[in-house]
Amino acid sequence: MSEKHHGINTKMIHAGQLEDPMGSATVPIYQSSTFKFKSADHGAQCFSGDSDGYIYTRIGNPTIKALEDNLAALENGFGGIATASGMAAINCVYLAYLGQGDHIVSHNALYGPARGVMESIYPRLGVACTYIDAAIAGNIRDAIRPNTRLIYIETPANPTMGIIDIAEAAAIAHKHNIPLVVDNTFCSPYLQRPLDLGADIVLHSLTKFINGHADIVGGVVIAKEAAHYQKIRHIMVNMGFNMDPHQAFLVIRGVKTLGIRIEKAQQSAMKVASYLENHPKVAWVKYPGLPSHPQYELAKRQMDGPGTMISFEVKGGYESGKILMDNMKLALLAVSLGGVESLIQHPASMTHSRLPKDKREEAGITDGLVRFSVGIEDLEDIIADLDQALAKV
Repeated sequence: MSEKHHGINTKMIHAGQLEDPMGSATVPIYQSSTFKFKSADHGAQCFSGDSDGYIYTRIGNPTIKALEDNLAALENGFGGIATASGMAAINCVYLAYLGQGDHIVSHNALYGPARGVMESIYPRLGVACTYIDAAIAGNIRDAIRPNTRLIYIETPANPTMGIIDIAEAAAIAHKHNIPLVVDNTFCSPYLQRPLDLGADIVLHSLTKFINGHADIVGGVVIAKEAAHYQKIRHIMVNMGFNMDPHQAFLVIRGVKTLGIRIEKAQQSAMKVASYLENHPKVAWVKYPGLPSHPQYELAKRQMDGPGTMISFEVKGGYESGKILMDNMKLALLAVSLGGVESLIQHPASMTHSRLPKDKREEAGITDGLVRFSVGIEDLEDIIADLDQALAKV
């Protein structure tokens, strides 16, 4: 059976693995800044693109390439571009497609810095942005202008857990010859593959599920076609957004267990979400596995599982959210997600605190909203921790 027809767990372990001349069972760390050419002619061929030899780690590195090929295989894309952070991946895409006089349409609830950098820095470069509720396809259509060059969405959305129909968004984007970019961090390719649904570009913060052990910061962009790949890779190389080989080695190690980590945490997340939905101090719960989720049917069609991320509203608003945070004992009060450990955070006072209150509320980020990333601890311990903390609210 060819590699592209392997199951996803097999791909996670074997796809993109380079043949090490020493026979190493794992991808070696090529911790080198530069690479020796076989001859002057070979060097010239490398620089001209007539040889696949390596030149300089900012441009390419065998360890990093192995990771890029692995993740491209998982997303069924043409090629991957590994970056130093998730924000480096986002900025690679922004800079590749947006310039003076251009416009971007995006979802109003997404990773805070992805919106923050677009509103604070890119206007200085002459870029305009429009943020809408992209879960309503008509809003995307209505927001497009003649100078729109990019449609950028995240689904499920951070931190509201709203779900956008990727295929529908792609149809609208392509009708106007605009690339569709999907941040797939909350699902990982284990649960969702946007390129298969019509997206042109998918990106991830590798810091989260794909690495899964809270010990690196990294990002990746995966393009469906060669033209998009070359355009984005050009930005990565020339802006110096490259990943480090040791980072890549750790992510390669992490991705091998992505499936079993998500399966374990997802089993617990379903029960944690049900527990929260029935708690008297919780106003509402947003979890794609609950029939009460507004896009429950879409989630079943678009995703291979509801995932491990839960958003819920604590009654009492802002202060109640902070009280809950301060009384968690097992779950870490931290602003990442997707690791083996359970993490909890309060967006209104943390990740989205710089977003004005009216814009937060417009995006559905209420004062009492709590984002919970369910880890792989014993279910009983996770629920007991929430129970004792909610008792203090």
